[in-house]
Amino acid sequence: QKATHSENSQWKKSQHTEEGNFYMNCRAAYLTVLKSSLENIKSREQLSQVLQQAGRNPSQKTINKYWTSQTTALNFDDFCAILKQEKPVTKTELLEAFGKIDTDKTGYILHDELYKILTTRGDKMTWDEVNTITKQADFNCSGKLDYSKFCELYLTTREQSCRTARERLEVDSRLRQQQFGNQAETSSEGITLPVPKPSPRISKKTDHKLPKGDSKAPSRPSSAQSGKASTCPAVSGGSSSNRSAKLIEPDTMKEWQCAQSKGCFYREEDGEIVSHKYRVHFPQRSSVCVTIKPLNVPQVEGESCHWLSVDTALFILKENETQENLQLVSFTEVQNKETFGWKGELGSGNYWLLPFTTGCRLRKGKTQITGEAKLVYRDEDGELALTKDFRAALLDIFETIDLDGNGLLSLEEYNFFELRTSGEKCDEEAWAVCKENFEMKKNELTRQGFLDLNLMEATDREGDPSDLWVTLLSLGYNKALEMTEACPFVIDIYAERGKPRLKAVSLEAGGSQLSRAVCRAVVSKGEPKALDGSENIMVHTFKSGRRITSVIENKSENKVIIRVNNEQSKNCLNNRGLTVFAVEVAPKSMMVCQHVVPLNEQEEWIYNCVHSLV
Repeated sequence: QKATHSENSQWKKSQHTEEGNFYMNCRAAYLTVLKSSLENIKSREQLSQVLQQAGRNPSQKTINKYWTSQTTALNFDDFCAILKQEKPVTKTELLEAFGKIDTDKTGYILHDELYKILTTRGDKMTWDEVNTITKQADFNCSGKLDYSKFCELYLTTREQSCRTARERLEVDSRLRQQQFGNQAETSSEGITLPVPKPSPRISKKTDHKLPKGDSKAPSRPSSAQSGKASTCPAVSGGSSSNRSAKLIEPDTMKEWQCAQSKGCFYREEDGEIVSHKYRVHFPQRSSVCVTIKPLNVPQVEGESCHWLSVDTALFILKENETQENLQLVSFTEVQNKETFGWKGELGSGNYWLLPFTTGCRLRKGKTQITGEAKLVYRDEDGELALTKDFRAALLDIFETIDLDGNGLLSLEEYNFFELRTSGEKCDEEAWAVCKENFEMKKNELTRQGFLDLNLMEATDREGDPSDLWVTLLSLGYNKALEMTEACPFVIDIYAERGKPRLKAVSLEAGGSQLSRAVCRAVVSKGEPKALDGSENIMVHTFKSGRRITSVIENKSENKVIIRVNNEQSKNCLNNRGLTVFAVEVAPKSMMVCQHVVPLNEQEEWIYNCVHSLV
């Protein structure tokens, strides 16, 4: 029995090692072609390239099998499933294939015969492509191909290609973090946070390519469980009508001084989320209440705001001597309907407010858009005019980018719009030109001025709406003029003593500041559980309102790969879009594993996740 148990343990260990290597090789191949494992394969050519990087040599028939006329994109999970189906060819299989041509079993194939076969059968090659093979001296002599040597070189080259991709992944820390959508954060306290850089994803309008839609991709099937697995305590929640946590607002708050600002979350093509960041100054110590909620902009009668179900949060960080050294104070963990808030006492000084959303509901819509909404038309006099639908969308955009809500756009507010849509800023001189051509009040652009400015853009292009669509798509609209990949929000700050000063300072991805804040919040408030058999691997789980976040903390000296299985959860939606996935956690660090919200808020939901060490 002991011998049998030992053999079973060794078999399981071998199986887990093999499986871990498989997924690491998948990611190495994927990241050789694409920037992130969150980015989708968007063409047949890309699918062929990533398969080749993984040591496969797909035929056109194989590509057609996985990329049909209905396919618009494949994700990393699909890629792993394909590799499990399409095994790499072995030397035996290659030799058998050549042996069918070499009927005399000489070990050689005449070049003329090779030309005839490769240019007329299967995936037909060109004469130049066959020439590339026959000119290689290593396996050609006297007009013949030594196919045994050719097979050896082919397999060696394939192995070297895979090894190079794996080595590149191992030495490049940036790629190593990207491969799992990693948000790694060092657990050591007091480490200086880098100043976040502006998002490099914004491109000039003239160079902008319109994004393609995502396909509906199945999750990867569950693989064998590790011997070291841990199930998080099941967390259940009722429907939205059964919320116990409420944001308590004292009656006296009506007399408190208030500062307000709007903002917006924008989903990037690779799934990253960009938003405004804020700085707030309190002139003296005071009791304060901070809230954030989706902004309900005026809509056409009968239409709902798609983004009102998007979860939001604010992380409050204290600014010390430098902006780089920010300390987490608290975050908005109490919920009242779609509002998240925090109430407490803050000392005088400067603080940073970092808006946050899990991204679970801020993603590409699954509905197919038929046709393209019309943006401009010519009136009876032949003059260009904005269509009713486009005009309504522009007025909604105006409401969103009018951060202070005064009904006018300042140069600072307009520049957030310009940076998002064109990557450029409008200087004082250009703003003066706008003042001469478009309606302004108190040196700020009116709604009518904003509409006329967009009409002028269409007029300059003689009615071509291309640049207008770039603007709309970058602001989260689809071709049906629906805002599906953005979520406008509003922040309110109440102070009992002294008026707070709130100002938007940037529009960029959350970066390491936000990642660290999320990790520290979950570790301080959540329920910790050690991975079975690994006391140095902790899984912290925290429920806030209708949102659950888990953080994995690696206290060991070695990096670890954790497989995450959500198959036992019910009515749950996570930010990764996968039921089963893997994450890599660097030594002495922590990272966000996943965010989870109810798929249907009107029904009961149960979060029951199994973590296992690969």
